[in-house]
Amino acid sequence: MGVTEPIRNLEDIEKIKQFYYLKGRWRDYALFVVGLNTALRISDLLLLRWEQVYNFEFGHYHKYLYIQEKKTHKNNQIVLNENVIKAFQVLWSNTEQQVMPYNFIFKSQKGENRPIHRSRAFIIIKEAVAKLDIEGNISCHSLRKTFGYQAWKKGVPPAIIMEIYNHSSLKITKRYLAINQDDKDQVFTGLLI
Repeated sequence: MGVTEPIRNLEDIEKIKQFYYLKGRWRDYALFVVGLNTALRISDLLLLRWEQVYNFEFGHYHKYLYIQEKKTHKNNQIVLNENVIKAFQVLWSNTEQQVMPYNFIFKSQKGENRPIHRSRAFIIIKEAVAKLDIEGNISCHSLRKTFGYQAWKKGVPPAIIMEIYNHSSLKITKRYLAINQDDKDQVFTGLLI
């Protein structure tokens, strides 16, 4: 099976977004976009409720998501960027039932207020990757890794990515970035001293 990889190619990311969007799979689209843009572990992502991202009293999205990470019990504050807000808006506007503050955002379709199971999230990601012939060992954790990889490619220092991930060491973050030979080659060919 191997180590989960980030999605390195931005075109592949767009293909996956379009795969869900054009099929009207709003929950899956939002799951993918929010996962990419918040760097949350799937266990934290699936437990999100609308009241954590939307102020029902004043009718607007919160600027920040405040969360205690399930795995580490560390607190995290994540800004909700415009892609996250748009994904939530798409999901909300296409939700058949009334959205309530206590509802899970990524609800199971079984009718109850339960989040989808992580095994279902795994299938959602794997299905798109397979149908689109995207190479690599891509799964739920790839969303989190993709955030770091794409941030690193845009010049964000690894120490900041480490802080965002709430990692205890830079060594762990470097593993997440999954730097490969192509990445090293780009440094050598692009750095003409």
